[in-house]
Amino acid sequence: MIIAIDGPAAAGKGTLSRRIAETYGFSHLDTGLTYRATAKALLDASLPLDDEAVAEGVAAKLDLGGLDRAVLSRHEIGEAASKVAVMPSVRRALVEAQRQFSRMLPGTVLDGRDIGTVVCPDAPVKFYVTASPEIRARRRYDEITGNGGAADYQAIFDDVKRRDERDMGRADSPLRPAADAHLLDTSEMSIEAAFQAAKIIIDAALNRNA
Repeated sequence: MIIAIDGPAAAGKGTLSRRIAETYGFSHLDTGLTYRATAKALLDASLPLDDEAVAEGVAAKLDLGGLDRAVLSRHEIGEAASKVAVMPSVRRALVEAQRQFSRMLPGTVLDGRDIGTVVCPDAPVKFYVTASPEIRARRRYDEITGNGGAADYQAIFDDVKRRDERDMGRADSPLRPAADAHLLDTSEMSIEAAFQAAKIIIDAALNRNA
């Protein structure tokens, strides 16, 4: 069983994906972390971020089992990741690694930007999790300030909009819902409500495959 979950940043897909994986005993992969891990490896080795051949070599050797969310969430790593993520050969190397991960038993949950459209187009269950840019910016702002950090809502909102434009407008694997994806708009929906809606769809798929 492969569950593919796509959507823009701060829509809640990561939280939902982890909850689904924990509930069903499936392995979970945040595919965005694979690009961040590639960027971190380049930074740690003082390698250039604009050499596609070098970046591809690093991506091909990446260990998907050792991704540290806390470390990889740092802003400077995210900035570096945005540079390597647009490289076609890096994307191909990481997509292949993600596909290998998706075959783990008894099942997997992968979340990202192109899981249902590119990485696992044959996944029996696909979700597209979204929310308005204003809501997503507010969630990120609340998360930062809730942890004692300083944040500027307008700057976060502008960054959310930029990321959306970049992800949806790129030529290679743009962010868009798969034709057969179930839409979950969390603008006015709690994560618990989103999980319960997803669970009904997943249970039906599991019963069909039983």
